[in-house]
Formats: sequence, C-alpha cells, structure tokens
Amino acid sequence: MDVQKLSFVPNQFQIENPKDWNLIIKHHTKLNDDRAIVSTFAHMESIGVGPDKATLPLVLKACARLKEVERGRKIHFGIRGTGLMGDVRVGTALVDFYGKCGLVEDARQVFDEMGVRDVVLWNSMIYGYVMCCCYEKAVLMFLEMQREGLKPNSRTVVALLSACREAFGLRWGKEIHGYCLRSGLFDLDPHVGTALIGFYLRFDVGISRFLFELMVFRNVVSWNAMITGYVDVGEHLEACELFVCLLVDGVKFDSVTIVAVVQACAELGFLKLGMQIHQMAIKSGKINDLFIVSTLLNMYSKSGRLDLACKLFKNVPKRDSALWNSMLCAYIEYGFYDKAVSFFRDMQKEGFGDETTIAIVLSSCSNFAEDVRMGDSLLAHVIKSGMEMNVFLGNAFLSMYAELNCVEAASKVFKEMKSFDVISWNTLIMTLASNRLRDEAWKLFGVMRTSKIEPNSHTLISILAACDNETCLYLGSALHGFVIKHDIEIDLSLNTALTDMYMSCGDEAMARTLFENCPNRDVIAWNALIASYVKTNHGEKAQLLFSHMISEVEPNCVTIINMVSSCTHLADLPQGQCLHAYVTRRQSSFGFDLSLANALLTMYARCGSMKNAEKVFQTLPWRNIISWNALITGYGTHGRGYEAIRAFLEMLEDGLQPNAATFVAILSACRHSGLIEKGSQLFHMMVNNFNIQPELVHYGCMVDLLCRGGRLNEARQFIESMPIEPDASLWRALLSACRDHCETELAATIFEKLVELEPMNAGNYILLSNIYAAAGLWQEVRQIRNWLQEKGLRKSPGRSWIAVRNQIHCFTAGDTTHPQSDSIYANLDSLMALIKESGYVSDFQWLLHDEEG
Repeated sequence: MDVQKLSFVPNQFQIENPKDWNLIIKHHTKLNDDRAIVSTFAHMESIGVGPDKATLPLVLKACARLKEVERGRKIHFGIRGTGLMGDVRVGTALVDFYGKCGLVEDARQVFDEMGVRDVVLWNSMIYGYVMCCCYEKAVLMFLEMQREGLKPNSRTVVALLSACREAFGLRWGKEIHGYCLRSGLFDLDPHVGTALIGFYLRFDVGISRFLFELMVFRNVVSWNAMITGYVDVGEHLEACELFVCLLVDGVKFDSVTIVAVVQACAELGFLKLGMQIHQMAIKSGKINDLFIVSTLLNMYSKSGRLDLACKLFKNVPKRDSALWNSMLCAYIEYGFYDKAVSFFRDMQKEGFGDETTIAIVLSSCSNFAEDVRMGDSLLAHVIKSGMEMNVFLGNAFLSMYAELNCVEAASKVFKEMKSFDVISWNTLIMTLASNRLRDEAWKLFGVMRTSKIEPNSHTLISILAACDNETCLYLGSALHGFVIKHDIEIDLSLNTALTDMYMSCGDEAMARTLFENCPNRDVIAWNALIASYVKTNHGEKAQLLFSHMISEVEPNCVTIINMVSSCTHLADLPQGQCLHAYVTRRQSSFGFDLSLANALLTMYARCGSMKNAEKVFQTLPWRNIISWNALITGYGTHGRGYEAIRAFLEMLEDGLQPNAATFVAILSACRHSGLIEKGSQLFHMMVNNFNIQPELVHYGCMVDLLCRGGRLNEARQFIESMPIEPDASLWRALLSACRDHCETELAATIFEKLVELEPMNAGNYILLSNIYAAAGLWQEVRQIRNWLQEKGLRKSPGRSWIAVRNQIHCFTAGDTTHPQSDSIYANLDSLMALIKESGYVSDFQWLLHDEEG
C-alpha cells in the first residue's frame, strides 16, 4: 500500500484493514501534522474503524497540542469500559492530554482509575500538576510515588525542579540536587543538569555556572540554558563570552542560542559581533527563523543602525505580525512618527496587525501630529474590524487617552469595556486625578470599592496624585489612614507616593518622616523626594539630598536628570558641569541615555553656554524631537534667530516631524531676533503644512513678534481674529508694547480687558502707570496709585540669585539681609560711579513714581 497517497486522499480508497489506518496516522506523526492526525482519526470513526493501543496515544497527543478538548473528551468517553482503558500507555496519554489542557482534576481521575501505574504514568501526573501551577500537589505526588516503591527518573526530577523553582525555594531544590548526585542522574542525563541550572538561576547565577562546568555531558540545551540565564539576569558580557566558548568547543548552536546572544549584543551595543552572528545565521540556514530575524532587527535598531534594520526587514520574504510590530517599534523609538504611521497603514494593507500592533501605536499617539485623531481612528478600526474590547485592548486605549488628558474619551472607553481588571480602574482614577478632577476620582474610587475588584497599592498611588496642593492635605491624610486601616502593604512605591503627597501638600516634616523611616529606600524613593524639591523650587535642598544619596544608593539617569533640571532652574552652570563630569566618569554605569543628554543640552543652553550645548548635541549618536527643540530654544534664547531657523531646517532634512513645542521654540527665536516675516511664514507653515492647531502660547509668540516690530494695530487685529479666547498674557504683551510706543489710548482699552481677566494682578496696574508716566500723564499715574491702595494690591519684588561654590545666594530689590550686604552695596556703588564717569545716565522713565508713597 502507498502510504504517501493514502495520507493525502484517504476518501478515495477503501481501507478495510485497521493496521493500514494506523500506518497513515504514524506517517502524519512523523510529519508533525496534528490536523491530519485528528482528521484521519475522525474519518476512521465515521466508517466504524476503531483505534488500537498504539494509535490512540498519538491521536491524544495531537489533540493536546491543538487544544482540542472536546475531541479528546469524546475519545475518552468512547473507550470507557473497553480493554483500552487498562493499557498503561493509553492511560498515560489521557493523563497527559488532560494535564496539558489544564484539566488537572480529570487527569487525576484517570490516574486513580488505572490499575497498573508505571513511572511514565506517575511522571505525566506530576507534570500535569506542575503545568497547572499545583506545585504542592506535584511534590506530594512525588512522595506518594516513592512510597509505592517506584524509582524516580530524570523526567521526574526535571518536573520537580520546576515546581521547586516556582514555589518551594532553595532548600527543596537542594534536596533534589542531592538525590540527583546520589542516584547518578546528574552525570548520566544532560536534561537533569540543565534543569538544575535553570533552578539555581532563580537564586544565584554563579551556582548555575559552577554546575554547568561540572556537567559531564552538555548538549546545546544546556549551553542555551546558561547563556539565556546570563541574559535574563543582565550579565550580557558573560553570555557573549560563553557563546564564544560554545564555538570553541565545537557545539552546534541552534536558533535559541542565536536569539539569546543577539539580545546580549543589543544590550551591550556590540554591533560588530551582532553582525557576525547575523552572518552565522545565514550560513547555518537559520535566517528564515522569524524569531531570529526579529531579534536581529531589534539589535540593529538599538545599536543606532535603523538603516540595517530596514534593509533586513525588506529582505525577509515571509513576515509575521511580530516582525511588522518590531519594525513599527523601531520607527517610533527613533522619533520617525510620520514613517511609523505610513508603515502602520502598509501593514494594514498587507493584512497584518493584531492587538499588540494597536497597543504599540496607542502608546505613541501623544507623539503624532494628530494625536487624538489617531487614537480615535484606531478605536474606530477596532470596532469596525470586530476586535473584542477586552481588558488588554481596553487598558491600552485607557492609557492612551490618559496620556493625552482626554478624560471624556477615557471614561467612554471604560464604560464600553466588557470586563475590567485593577489596572483599568487605576488608569481611569489616575486620569481623573491628574486632570484635577479630584471629586470624580474620589467618587470612582468609591464605586471601585463596591465592585469585586479590591483596590491595591497602585489604586492608592493613582488617587494620591490628586492631592497636589495645601488644600488637599486632609484628603491625603485620610487616604493614608485608609491604607493603615485596611492593612494595605505600604511598599516602596506607595511610601514614595505618600511622601510625594505630603511634600506637595506642604507637610515637609511628615514627608521626611516617611522617607527617613522607610527601611529599604531605593533609587526611586530618593528620586521622588529630589524631584519634589526641584518642583517646589528648593534646588539647594535637592542638592543637599543628592549629596546624601550618593553615599547610600547609586544614582541612575532619572536622578541626574532631576539634578540637572535643578541646575537649569537655578542657572547653576558650575554644578551642572560637575554633574556632567560625574556622568562621564561613570559612563559604564549610566550608558547612553538620550533623555539625560537632552537634559544636559537644555541646561547648558539656559545657563548661557551655547558652545557646550552644541558640543553635547554634536556627540549624540541619534537625536529625537526633544534634542532638536532644546537646541532651537537655546539659539532663540541667545538671540541667534538665523541659527535657530537653520537648525529647524536641518531637523526637517533629518526626517523628524516638528511638534507644537518645536514651533514655540522657533517662533520665540524669531521674536527675540526681530524676524517678523520669517516668524509669520513659520506660523502659517505650522498650520498649513504640518496641521498643528495653534495654542495660546503660539498666538502669544506671534503677538509679541508683531509688537516688537511696532505693528500694534496688526497685533490687536490678530488677537481679535483668534479662534480661541485670548488669555491675559496676550493682552499684556500688547500693553507692554504700548509702553514702548507711547500708545496711551490703546493702552487704556487693553487695560480694561486685562482687569476683566486678572482684576487682582498688581503688575498690570503698574505697567499702565509706567505708560502714563512716560507720556507725562501724572494725574492718571496718581489715580492708578490710588486704585492700588484701595484694592490693597502690591507687586511682589523681583527675586534674583547666583550660585557660588555650591551655595545659592538670593536677593530681592533693596534687600539688606545678606551677610555680605555691606560689601555688596559698596561694590555696587563703586560700579555705578565708574559707569557714570564713562557717560552713562540712568533712565527712570519706566518706574512707577512714588509707588510706595
């Protein structure tokens, strides 16, 4: 009989001998064609041909792999009461089937009904318990097996080590290790050694390596376990070195080896070694493995070679969704958001895309020019394509709308979700809290407490975010009490959130108490307190805390970014340079971090050192939109408008899409340099070419730009034609321009609008008074002084500071509280005398005359 023909067209032949059917099933088994096995067996049943004890285990294994639960159950019911149930191989196959399908109780029932039980049957039952996470029952089964007088084999030991790794810890694993040594299993079977390596990796990679070196027989699985173990614990260099040893020993590597070592190369930035492994994959014929291709693509992307990642992707003849997703992530990570959107569209046209694809795009919606619209279109796509709004997708949409502060859209998604988990509740609570909808967040928290889902520490962290000022101290303290009352564990994250809440609410003493009493403060806890000091403009306290921190915990990039931000705010260039040097000395610890590099770039630009800012920018291996925005802002701040425009054009040539912040930076640069026409062109380019809707800050730049050019009427018309309501800052910019051009009538009209918006802002009154004073309208000046006195308004004095030898010296107008005040004023008088000798005459026309009376 021609089995080859029968395996494909069984219906065309009349097969009477059951053995011939068994041959067909065995043939399909060799081909790993589970569908064909099940289909052939179904045909056998339909014509009344029964299975035998040799065929049935093959069919049940196929059902297990295909998760054909009902089919397997039907087979089981069909052989009940027959002699087949007495066969230990059939019973083992049934136990194995039920265990792999997660039906461990059914597996145990079959096991208990078996009259004869061999080691293989016991192993199947133990494995079933392990696969279903019933680790204690697996160990009890092992003990029962020994009482029955059966000797465990290597497969038994491998299953038990999996159970110990997950549930029972080091002691049990060591006992099994001892048994393996006594019984000789460790030396006889490499699978046992490999399982021990995997077990010890959970506790100490050094022990695993020691065991690896002791193994008499090592196969590629053993090498892979050790190499992958190094990668999992972050010891990537050791993984690469062990791979070299594998090659020296002449061991034939497989796809798992390549994937692990390429991952290590990506983390270490070993591009050259990664490319060599790529060549080895080609020569060994493994390059068609999509897992390897995806890992190589990620390695090239992480190593700054997006061009090689694109080339690799284009050369792959057959792609799956995972590979498309990897390429999509690469475009997003490089900030090529236009290309990412175009790539996503191509992906859809090719018929690829899954829930993960949607989640990837959603996670980056805030970077797209039409962020909310993109999110909305993805939601429409999910509904139209019939995807179920399950917890995974629902949470992805919730996170996206939360990041974009679209409270209404997030609430709508939440209502449409079929099921929720604690993350769903926490995300919406956080969205409401971060948008200052404190009452709504508190109400939702109450609804959550009536649901089946219990609040966890992250729920409290979410709602604590709403307590962000002194008025919320009572609410924040009540939440702290709720945590204690309901015995919610105050882990590091929750302790940090409580500390941050007390800092934001003005109770620094309680915040410091929580921080100091925290037994295992990690870098995140330190970073949060430092960030709180930076946020509340206590840069000097942040610096003191940082000095304390480095004696206890190793700072990370976030720490340095916070500290650099403090230096930026204080214009403390020397301290900023010290931090830069600190990072440079510890390059191996910090590695390259683009966010940190961008923070340093911004610090140098704002502290007046554009030369160093440019140097940082030039050394960046790749740049994102934040890098370019920082450089453009720096040029603008220093009045180098043309260089800002040149940088903007270079950014476009680099393929990056400008965002709203980019146009704030470039319009401000034009404003500071008086480039009115260029600024107007860029404003229209923003709207017409890049579809970015102007915000108040963009309109403010344009108003200031026109005012500085003396085009006051045009500026006023521009404000009145705005599609959104102008705020006080726009009218104030126009009022300030009236001072420079002595436009007293226009100033009076604008002042009325300003008083409507900010009736208690003393600065607006003083600005108008200065305009009148410059025009010699003293009666109006006196009238404004009377208004200020009647309303009890007083402008806060200006504050300035300077950093000298890590100490911040603060000053206000007329201040005499500084310890060196006499010396400071003596130097000031000396300077005034010198400049007067040089012909300088002070101009007091803008001062409010007799303001203080």
